[in-house]
Amino acid sequence: MSELIPVLSNTELAEIDGEIRHVPYRSAVAIDALKIVQAHRGWVSDQSLQAIARHLEMSAEELDGIATFYNLIFRRPVGDQVILLCNSISCWIKGCDKLQSKLAEQLGVGLGETTQDNRYTLLPVTCLGACDKAPVLMVGEELHEHVTEHSLARLLDGGVEVDP
Repeated sequence: MSELIPVLSNTELAEIDGEIRHVPYRSAVAIDALKIVQAHRGWVSDQSLQAIARHLEMSAEELDGIATFYNLIFRRPVGDQVILLCNSISCWIKGCDKLQSKLAEQLGVGLGETTQDNRYTLLPVTCLGACDKAPVLMVGEELHEHVTEHSLARLLDGGVEVDP
């Protein structure tokens, strides 16, 4: 019977093994291994998670618990750019709900959805750690502070225009 779970690439294994060399036990690099695979594949599928777990000598359930706890590990496909919209109390007080509505309207997606052209995925996040600069969001890896409905167009890299 052929194995149904895809093998991790040699590059992924080499990067994971590079991390393992710095820790006392294999499972200590669980988050790093998930991030490595996600960097190569864009997200971590069930099959990839199972392969990582086997390589780290831990259960898939244990690794999935780590993956689902960590906000920036994507367990299903995402767009080319992930928009993380902070909905903490500070951002909520400063109007993140209006930003969410504007983003949903302009992108044509709700929270947790990806645009039809696969360019953006809109995800809520509990806190981005910049409460004093609320409301905040991230587009890719770039944090944007004091975001207004009017500034959204610039944040989307010219891809989707937001009416001022």
